Amino acid sequence: MAILASLPNPNLFSSLPTPPPPSPSPNTIKPPIPIPKYPPVRKAQKPPPPKPQSNPAFKTFHRRSKYYKPVRDGEVVSSDGDRSVVVGESGVSYQLPGAPFEFQYSYSEIPRAKPIAIREPAFLPFAPPTMPRPWTGKAPLKKSTRKIKLFESLNPGNNSNSKQLEMLKPYELGNFEVKPREEVLGKPLSRAERLELVKLHISSNRQVNLGRDGLTHNMLELIHSHWRRDPVCKVRCLGVPTVDMRNVCRVLQEKTGGKIILKTGGVLYLFRGRHYDHNTRPQYPLMLWKPATPVYPKLIQEAPEGLTKEEADELRIKGKKLPPICKLAKNGVYLNLVKDVRQAFEESALVKIDCTGMHASDYKKLGAKLKELVPCVLLSFDDEQILIWRGHAWKSMYHGAPISENNTEIDLYKSKTVSSISSPKMTLLWRRAIESNKAMLLEDIGVGPDDLLKVVEEFETVSQVAEHSYPAEIVSNEDFEEEDYSEDESYFDEDSDDEYGDVSQKSAPPGSLPVDFLAEQLRDSDEWRPNGSYRLE
Repeated sequence: MAILASLPNPNLFSSLPTPPPPSPSPNTIKPPIPIPKYPPVRKAQKPPPPKPQSNPAFKTFHRRSKYYKPVRDGEVVSSDGDRSVVVGESGVSYQLPGAPFEFQYSYSEIPRAKPIAIREPAFLPFAPPTMPRPWTGKAPLKKSTRKIKLFESLNPGNNSNSKQLEMLKPYELGNFEVKPREEVLGKPLSRAERLELVKLHISSNRQVNLGRDGLTHNMLELIHSHWRRDPVCKVRCLGVPTVDMRNVCRVLQEKTGGKIILKTGGVLYLFRGRHYDHNTRPQYPLMLWKPATPVYPKLIQEAPEGLTKEEADELRIKGKKLPPICKLAKNGVYLNLVKDVRQAFEESALVKIDCTGMHASDYKKLGAKLKELVPCVLLSFDDEQILIWRGHAWKSMYHGAPISENNTEIDLYKSKTVSSISSPKMTLLWRRAIESNKAMLLEDIGVGPDDLLKVVEEFETVSQVAEHSYPAEIVSNEDFEEEDYSEDESYFDEDSDDEYGDVSQKSAPPGSLPVDFLAEQLRDSDEWRPNGSYRLE
């Protein structure tokens, strides 16, 4: 305690020493150590490979490119000696030396309007003549060490003492030596021969499908490959080309050299000819790609022909409330479309066709065909609907003045009854019925009900007498002469689709067969019953 008392500050619980004041923070923060940047490793650069000297036709432009080159009618866009690309009324065509006709991508689907521009540089879509082998789309095979077989030459030449050997060669493309069509077809087929040829192909799936592009150039080679095995090629047409089947039949016969022996709906049976030889057939080069479609004038105009812009807009507004006359299915058969539109124009100046679900290019092509075949004026393609107007120059299908929209249904029925234009086949059937006293032609149409009933009763008496009396018929071999159908213009009529069922010859008069006499005896017998039972007495 004395020690503690001697200390200057005898406080035993003194506070801890205060911490030193914080040093002032520096104004700048030092950055971390930067990562060293090393230069990239330089690799040995190989020289660029030399560009192969290929044909410029293989450097095709993209479909979405803005290439646009105006052209004029009959202008030769590109030429390489005898090989040239020409733009004319039939679109873009390709001329090759010695070709029987100008090659095109499609021969049947050609717009009537003339092209105004092209979308890609003009090149021939065929294999270049400088290629060492026919282009197949694949690289050539590697050289093999196997021995190549040699065959005796078919053309030994003048030196008959020496023996010449040659390799087996494929078909040479570009051989255009074509025999006359009449010589290849030979003698016209009879009905029995046509029946025998068609019978094997009715239920067959081996066929050529003709779609929205129509008869294309490569289909010619495909049809000849079908003819290599069978004398008849079955062609099934679907979509836009079926609107004008007469044009399809004409182009098929003209380009292939065959003959259509039967037409049922959209199915055609093309006969190759009696003297057809696959080895001497015309061999055309194949197209390696599909050329771009040229630019054509617009189908829809703001002020169509014969209308002002205000009148056209008013018709388009009315057309939105108009119900369609029909609905077209995708890839369907539209044989009666032109006839339906013409009949619809008899009652309405506007006609609308529903094309929901179809491709835009399909119903635009349909509108272009209707414009030429009906004819009519196109107004719009809005909402996948084809709206057409019959125009100021429209004439009724029936004789006399055009039918106005205010006419009643009775007047419309009378005009159709008086002056309806029937097909040649229907006219022939009516003529036969009148000659056989099964039908009668009224000279006076304004007959009252009582007078008409009296005429019908008189005709009924005459028809019963004619039905139960049969004149004798003399049948000779002249009735079975072969039919020449080569120049029959009505062969491609739209109403002649049941020609296959009319192959049989004339039948005997009803009631003159032995079976009829047997049935009459059984009918008069008292012991016979239809259910097979007998009457018991």
